[in-house]
Amino acid sequence: MLIKVVEGTGERLDLFLADKTGITRSQIQKYIEKGNITVNGKTAYCSYKVKNFDVIELKLPEEFKEELIPEEIPLKIFYKDEHVIVVDKPPSMVVYPSPGHNSGTLMNAIAYYSEKLANVGGPLRPGVVHRLDKDTSGVMVVALSDDAYYSLVEQFKERSIRRKYLALVWGRLNKEEGEIATKIGRSEFDRKKMSTRTKRGKEAVTRWKLIEAYKQASLVEVYLKTGRTHQIRVHFAYIGHPVLGDRVYGRKTEIVLKGGQKISFERQMLHAALLGFRHPITGEYVEFISNIPHDMQNKLNELK
Repeated sequence: MLIKVVEGTGERLDLFLADKTGITRSQIQKYIEKGNITVNGKTAYCSYKVKNFDVIELKLPEEFKEELIPEEIPLKIFYKDEHVIVVDKPPSMVVYPSPGHNSGTLMNAIAYYSEKLANVGGPLRPGVVHRLDKDTSGVMVVALSDDAYYSLVEQFKERSIRRKYLALVWGRLNKEEGEIATKIGRSEFDRKKMSTRTKRGKEAVTRWKLIEAYKQASLVEVYLKTGRTHQIRVHFAYIGHPVLGDRVYGRKTEIVLKGGQKISFERQMLHAALLGFRHPITGEYVEFISNIPHDMQNKLNELK
């Protein structure tokens, strides 16, 4: 597996690779210790800080296949040409294969519906320029050509891509709109999590607008000014209104209504509702909207 770093994060190599590949940090560390991972052709160390244009090579054991196998999985496609594909990712679907999720991923489906994939991004995640968590639904774009990949990466870096999310959060918000601005980085207590309490965090800004307030929950539109890992989930947990169903940040997984009726949330109530960007080849602005998924709409109906 070859990873060409477009924008170095200054993050430790083991953490960077765990995030990029989906392989656990402890397993990445074992691969590094065994010499299975090199940076720019040289021996790698866990503490190495990833830089711009680094070339990272992972020689994974035979039991972990690097081949992206096309699978005929039902998938709603908003738009497709030879350069990009825009899809509606359903909830509970992993974006690309990793140990423990070797099949049934979004990229397995895209490989089936697309004859050609980009050459950059890694053999299991070619053309992936952004990612939604497994339990987050909504619109995603994947590059199908190298030129499209680099153009979209630059647009994300410039923060020129328009994104709108819908989130159902715990508790009743007492304002019509607001902005959350903190630094976000790896938690110093649990390296699998992100946190606002970190010494090496990066600027993160989230704007929100109240759509509907219920007695014990609020539906909000969320706009990202930055794109940090788990940003929405971390920010709303930080202000005391975690995303309902999020078992990592906040752990608010049910609401008890008057009379004792319970509403349980099997997954985090977060949906990528809109994505707008300049077509990487034509330069034309395009925008795609994903309707709220049935499971999330059902919860809103129960709250009403």
